[in-house]
Amino acid sequence: MAELSRHQAQQEADRLNAFRQQWQQLEAEGILSLTEDQRLTLNNYIDTRLDAYRRQFDIDTTAGERQLSWGLRIASTLGGLSLCIALVLLFQYYWGSLSTAAQVGIVLLAPLAALAATDYAARKERTLYFAALLSMVTIASFVLNLAVLGETFNFVSSHNALIAWSAFSFALAYHYGLRIPLIAAIVTLLAWLSAELTLLRGHHWLTLTERPEHFLIAGASVFAVPLLLQHRRHTDFPIVYRMAGMFTVYLGLLALIASGHWSYLPWQQKSIELFYEITGLTLSAAAIWLGIRQSWMSVVYASAGFFTICLYIRLFRWWWDWLPNYVMFAVVGLIAIAIMYLLKRLRGFLTEATA
Repeated sequence: MAELSRHQAQQEADRLNAFRQQWQQLEAEGILSLTEDQRLTLNNYIDTRLDAYRRQFDIDTTAGERQLSWGLRIASTLGGLSLCIALVLLFQYYWGSLSTAAQVGIVLLAPLAALAATDYAARKERTLYFAALLSMVTIASFVLNLAVLGETFNFVSSHNALIAWSAFSFALAYHYGLRIPLIAAIVTLLAWLSAELTLLRGHHWLTLTERPEHFLIAGASVFAVPLLLQHRRHTDFPIVYRMAGMFTVYLGLLALIASGHWSYLPWQQKSIELFYEITGLTLSAAAIWLGIRQSWMSVVYASAGFFTICLYIRLFRWWWDWLPNYVMFAVVGLIAIAIMYLLKRLRGFLTEATA
């Protein structure tokens, strides 16, 4: 048990609770029959394991505890964002009245103080809610540190600040096992990758958002990270990489589908948009298949939603001008039903193949 991470311990606890509910349901339906001693032994075993997990990892072992934990996560995120905003506003309010030495001293000490507070909270609290909140303040302080120092000493604006912010956030995420810094690290890494590709094309790095194809490459790279890097200690990190990379690719494709003039492809705008519509449909269908195959249900749901959006865009462009509105939406509804049926059949086929 000592080798488990907190995330793995939570998964084990969920499986134990699901097992208990299942055999109790089977008993109620008369399918399974246990003696009183067997029932008592099973309950004692599950309760003992759950109690051990709760004491060692401070995890949720009941539905009420899980709901409370979600509330704590939301409060932690909102609290961290609020403190970050307060920090920025405080800097703006008093900054002009401080000397240059005082400004430099504050921006150097602020991230160190926030980091010390994060470390203290991580050592005192196994659930890491306060550590997650303080990590957001730490990252905001570090971002302000580089931004203010650059402005104070008239440094040339560089996209390399993004990689510094990303590296700092990655260090926080992996050292303390926090997902919020990991998200910040991935976002800034994606921005840096896009800026680097923009520079390679001979453009200023601040125009990084003008070429969505950069984000297709960056997003695919982030999605592939869990395939190349094992996360035995932080078992809840791979889903963050997959979802961040996937949403980046899908948003880039939507931008290109909406307006082909942002593309590097030397084609007519309509041809570019059609190409990326087909690419989006093909890619999301492949992601649905992969998600079902690997039991990545979050990938399946997100990809199915993107597939539907791409399909609706294509149908809108085909039929909106020459079909009555009610006919078009009826056809779209029938197509959605057909897609649901095909996905259900595909899921059943894959379940049989892996059984």
